[in-house]
Amino acid sequence: MKNLFIMQIMLSVLLVSCAENGKENNKVNATDQANSGSERLEEWMRAAKEGDPGAQWHLGRLSTEIKEDKNAMGWYRLAANQGYPPAQLSLGLMYEVGKGVPQDDKEAIAWYRLAADQGYPPAQWSLGLMYKEGKGVPQDDKELVKWFRLAADQGVSRAQLDLGRWYASGRRGVMQDYKEAIKWFRLAADQGEIKGQTLLGYMYRQGNGVTQNFKEALRWFTRAAEQGESTAQFELGVLYELGLAVLQDNQYAHMWYNIAASNGLEGAHKSRAKLAERMTPSQIAEAQKLARECVAKEYKGC
Repeated sequence: MKNLFIMQIMLSVLLVSCAENGKENNKVNATDQANSGSERLEEWMRAAKEGDPGAQWHLGRLSTEIKEDKNAMGWYRLAANQGYPPAQLSLGLMYEVGKGVPQDDKEAIAWYRLAADQGYPPAQWSLGLMYKEGKGVPQDDKELVKWFRLAADQGVSRAQLDLGRWYASGRRGVMQDYKEAIKWFRLAADQGEIKGQTLLGYMYRQGNGVTQNFKEALRWFTRAAEQGESTAQFELGVLYELGLAVLQDNQYAHMWYNIAASNGLEGAHKSRAKLAERMTPSQIAEAQKLARECVAKEYKGC
């Protein structure tokens, strides 16, 4: 059984190795990849036995990938007991979801806190979520904001996005502050958070916390819409319908409303139907054609 487990880990390492190397060097053959994966595994096994927490954590991750959760727990615990933050976070997650151990929110929090207290951003975010949801602790907005801010200051984009939302709306115990909201939305948007890009565009469209700027709104809505964000696609429809930062064009407005509706945005079909009342059958047909072409291009360059 032990040898089988080792072979399973080796297979997982090989897959990781192939994924990392495949795009960089298509000439590497399967034998070379196998040798590379085997050598990496041997290095991790040797280092883990010597007490290296990073190697122990890597073996835990591989065990998790092949659903050997009890083995993963063993490796994570060895590394976590040495104070290794990624392993403490992983151990906390195993307790939170009940993989390899009985589900236990309080034990999850204990491990998240150990990593968070060392300044590990993902653990700070995870601990904040526990306070947000009241899992294992009483729901506490003050603790939630505290841990999310610590994570956001270190670049956790999801924490930045939520801080922006709370400042924009004055929720979770913070005073409404549009400028602070803009700050966090921009940080999240610059890291590729499409909701952050959409919300930043909305702030520019409304002039909340910034000088109203429809061109900036268009830029941010476009970035998010091209990644399939339905709210941003709807907002592009609004800009085209009203002629804000673009030439007024009912066909393109209909196209974006149509795409947003097809992506499940509630209410987009009503805007499309209302606009269609002012369009001729040929204009609607052209708008539908534009929508099909845009979808085929994965929303790029529409």
